Amino acid sequence: MSAEDRTQDSRSNLATYAVSATAESPMRTRVSTRGFEFVIDEPENFGGTDEGPNPLEYLLGALTGCLTITGHLVAREMGLDVNGLEINVEGDLNPAKFMGASDDARAGYQVVRVEFVADIDADEETIESWIAATEERCPVTDNMNHDTPFEFAFVSSS
Repeated sequence: MSAEDRTQDSRSNLATYAVSATAESPMRTRVSTRGFEFVIDEPENFGGTDEGPNPLEYLLGALTGCLTITGHLVAREMGLDVNGLEINVEGDLNPAKFMGASDDARAGYQVVRVEFVADIDADEETIESWIAATEERCPVTDNMNHDTPFEFAFVSSS
């Protein structure tokens, strides 16, 4: 899988996005995509070096980024001027399954709260429609709200 490409399959209208990650230590990962790199790390109290956000923080960050982009796109289509937009996200997670302490707990977020702080000259009904359309059209929100099949494979590096 190439981390440098985003391809478009004209037959199915699917765009394929790819990233590649290399473990630099058990708690630190370097991720590459399209010539960009970023570090995923854990805080020191969890065995990391705290040199980057952890995977769950990146997930919430991806959500805020996608909602911001989608929100501006939807606003433009609705003829709305967005003079300022901030999106705050929090997620609640029970770490028991991740830590191996429970088979019953869910590993991921139990709830994610999203707050739009925006300067938009529109009535309440229009703003509610804008937020609903933004949520509906945001690819990250879609992936977090719906089951997406995963296909795992093993390739020996030796």
